[in-house]
Amino acid sequence: MSTLGSLLLQVLRFVFYVAFYVLLVSGPDFVLFNLGWCYFYLGFLLFLPIGTPIVVQLLLGFGLGFTMDVFFDTGGVHAAAAVLLAYARPWVLRLLTPRDGYDAQDSVNIHQMGGQWVIVYLLLLTSLHHTAFFLLELGSFHVFGLTLVKIIVSTLYTSLVLLIIQLVFFPTRRRNR
Repeated sequence: MSTLGSLLLQVLRFVFYVAFYVLLVSGPDFVLFNLGWCYFYLGFLLFLPIGTPIVVQLLLGFGLGFTMDVFFDTGGVHAAAAVLLAYARPWVLRLLTPRDGYDAQDSVNIHQMGGQWVIVYLLLLTSLHHTAFFLLELGSFHVFGLTLVKIIVSTLYTSLVLLIIQLVFFPTRRRNR
């Protein structure tokens, strides 16, 4: 795929994740017992191609988080947590590197990397994002127990939704190892 085509695809992915989250998922119907929120938009950052440079990931993380902050008037909480996720993503990818390494064209895809790899990847990064998000939103440790429950429930909820998206929408092409 050409560079222009790849860039266009990423712009369309960004618009899709933001629009879908803002228009549909962020409503009260998608909150579990006022404890779990599905931050579906994280899929944009989590499913970027593995070879995406860190500077580009950080800029995309800030852009995505800032967009959410503008729509939901959250004062930078989304941006800070998304930038942290974008910063930690290369570290997690290195931690989870398969024995044969990654190919240049690899993407985070359950059909290429396997279910266990994707589950660990999603849980690590969404828990990091949600921990930062809820602690920044709270601003103190006064109700830490409730915040911890929100982090856990939201991490499981978001990871499950993103896992389902992987299974439904990502191609099943397997790579030869």
